[in-house]
Amino acid sequence: MSGNDNRSTVDVDAAFLKSRRGIVKVAETGTLLVAFVCFAVASTPKYLTATLLEFLITLLLLLLYLLKLNKRITFLFWPIVDVFNSVFAAIYLLVLSLMALTSSSFTGTLVGGVVSLISAGLLFVDSCMLFRNITFNKSRNETQNQSQG
Repeated sequence: MSGNDNRSTVDVDAAFLKSRRGIVKVAETGTLLVAFVCFAVASTPKYLTATLLEFLITLLLLLLYLLKLNKRITFLFWPIVDVFNSVFAAIYLLVLSLMALTSSSFTGTLVGGVVSLISAGLLFVDSCMLFRNITFNKSRNETQNQSQG
């Protein structure tokens, strides 16, 4: 065996967690988890599945940026994927939270609706921050590096 170690390692981007986007992404994940737990306690499957799905998607995007996998998996332009997810999820969670707040009197559903409304706001902020960073005049690598910070 040679002295060279050719195993690929995964780098953790601790600076991403300290950036505005990282803080917003962690806050999104946290609020979606709380909303999921609230809807689970309230036994409302129609709200439960939507928050669980968006929690998993947001967690996967957080891990993608945190482990710098967006630089290894280059067949997709990840900032655009993240913008589309954030916009559609914000609209969907806004509708879902308003339905939960107006159609139920159970405390778990009401708290889940309020937390989902906060999640929708965070997703909207995330999509605005991403959209502002994406420019179509720059190369793909410049835009991905800029969307990290």
